[in-house]
Amino acid sequence: MNQKLVDSLITIIQSLSEEERKMFEQKLFFDDNGINTQDVMNLAEKSNSFNFLDDEPDIYTIDDGEAI
Repeated sequence: MNQKLVDSLITIIQSLSEEERKMFEQKLFFDDNGINTQDVMNLAEKSNSFNFLDDEPDIYTIDDGEAI
């Protein structure tokens, strides 16, 4: 791994204005087919695809598992 390059990129990204950073993030997280993660999340939230989970029993509680 090129640590020097990674550090340089981080420094550059941190120096961007808010507008430039938003533009960078949009380009970074926008994939080739024109669909980005936020679009998929919005679709899942607004569709009825996961409504079946409303009828599922709550089998887990806050006390299940181990703290991380």
